Amino acid sequence: MDFELSDEQRLLRDSVDRLLADHYGFAQRRGYLAEPEGWSTALWSRYAEQGLLGLPFAEEYGGFGGGAIEIMLVMEAFGRVLALEPYLATVVLGGAALRLAGSAAQKSAILPQVAEGHMTLAFAHGERQARYDLTDVLTTAKPTARGWVLDGAKSVVAHGDGADRLVLSARIAGERDDPDGIGLFLVDARTNGVARRSYPMRDGTRAAEIALSGVEVAHDDVLGEPGAVFPIIERVVEAGIAATSAEAVGAMEAMHAMTLEYLKTRQQFGKPIGQNQALQHRSAEMLIALEQGRSMAMLAAMTVDEPDPEERAHNIAMAKVGVGQASRFVAQNAVQLHGGIGMTEEYAVGHYFRRCMVIEHMFGDPAHHLSRLADRVQ
Repeated sequence: MDFELSDEQRLLRDSVDRLLADHYGFAQRRGYLAEPEGWSTALWSRYAEQGLLGLPFAEEYGGFGGGAIEIMLVMEAFGRVLALEPYLATVVLGGAALRLAGSAAQKSAILPQVAEGHMTLAFAHGERQARYDLTDVLTTAKPTARGWVLDGAKSVVAHGDGADRLVLSARIAGERDDPDGIGLFLVDARTNGVARRSYPMRDGTRAAEIALSGVEVAHDDVLGEPGAVFPIIERVVEAGIAATSAEAVGAMEAMHAMTLEYLKTRQQFGKPIGQNQALQHRSAEMLIALEQGRSMAMLAAMTVDEPDPEERAHNIAMAKVGVGQASRFVAQNAVQLHGGIGMTEEYAVGHYFRRCMVIEHMFGDPAHHLSRLADRVQ
């Protein structure tokens, strides 16, 4: 298997790194958090200019025809600077749903606007009672003469507070936990009957609770075959796991580099603390965990387009567990080796720690995916 990047992929990685180095210092990030959206709209336009927002879309829809490896490179770069923009929600999750289930007319109407930075999306699937169970959907969709009427609620919708369109799941038929009977709908977030409550998550990124009351959706805004889209939902979540795994690797890289620098400069008893052999061993263990996490994130990226659903689900679950365990180890040790300063709001390492902890629980925590893996070998 060839792990070498192509010339185009290296160019993409270097251009994203340069853009973020110029515009994403830690102080600048604090400024972006204070903006009304909780992220930089000016930088979002820069992403569009560089083609990042259309990266995974076909050229006929204003994209560049990139794949999971290109998304991995971008998400690693975002992880290194703790980028706040809704790239995961819009391009990875919402974009994947449209790519996999959208009609040609739906793709033509929406994907070019996403690529140009004029429209943001959010994937609204999780519900309060469901925890990590993707089949647990209580939001309902009832047919009418003009389309569908949606009622229910969605919970912890990443960047759902400011999204222009919601890619939203609802049950058309079946019982609460049935994989069959679920539909996907494109919902204008500002339509009558949609109520959103915005809040910051523990790492500062935005999320929303969304309530739906008599929301009317036209037939043209249905994604895929009504009642048979659960495999699409699984594919969207798997794309999200691969992307956040890469983001966690970027965050681990940054934490490891910051820790090494601190060990070299922090003086104690007249010498740098990095001269202590025990701390050298700890930093070496952090590097090993980082590289293990990187390998699992690469596995996830290379598995996203695997046609065999069983093989894909198995590898994605392994990657989620491996990256989660690695990022927790690196983050905890980074804070501990920094001592008291690692716990302060004014120092970056604690913010990386919190982002890694949020990523760990997105799309199912390691314990959930370990359980899935155990079920497969019984």
